[in-house]
Amino acid sequence: MSDFTLLQKQLDIYFRDEKLLRQAFTHSSYVNEHRKRKLMDNERLEFLGDAVLELGVSQYLFREYADMEEGDLTKLRASIVCEPALVKFAESLHFSDYVLLGKGEEMTGGRNRPALLADVFEAFIGALYLDQGYDQVISFLKAHVYPKITTGAFSHTMDYKSQLQETVQQHKNKLVEYEIVDEKGPAHDREFSAVVTINGNVAGKGIGRTKKEAEQRAAKQALDALVK
Repeated sequence: MSDFTLLQKQLDIYFRDEKLLRQAFTHSSYVNEHRKRKLMDNERLEFLGDAVLELGVSQYLFREYADMEEGDLTKLRASIVCEPALVKFAESLHFSDYVLLGKGEEMTGGRNRPALLADVFEAFIGALYLDQGYDQVISFLKAHVYPKITTGAFSHTMDYKSQLQETVQQHKNKLVEYEIVDEKGPAHDREFSAVVTINGNVAGKGIGRTKKEAEQRAAKQALDALVK
């Protein structure tokens, strides 16, 4: 049996109903091999956790990225709640150590199967929501998910400069250049204006609180124009 007391200590989260926590880590293969115990697998909790996680991430992005358009918010959210990202969250918390598996699933490497780990992470969110409510889920996300967003773990999703470069490279002999053309405001609240040129012609303009943000927005405007 997995020691869920240790997991709760590591997370500093203590479940009122520990059966919910155990269910979140119970794979259907384990239930099938222990039918007499009338256990429940984590699939229903996964369903709930998926929705709660998406709401928690959506709320964070809506507040933190006030200038981001709906389409870009959707792309960024998708990169955060997709299977590869959920697997990384689960691995960082060593969730695989606590999964209850059937012997057959264990022998075939199920403990480290990406889809299984992603499901466990969502099931844990669902269990936490049922046991302690939405605010506790948000506290968990603040500790283990939101920081990865702010440190740029998902910045590749919104890397318009790379996307623009790739698009332009499809046509030979085209040079992409960026220039900061203006900056204003006090040191603690600067605003930068950038332009991106393609072969010397202005293709996009952008404003941001950092030079990088301004350049990214200029690149996005240029990309949007090229797509149209």
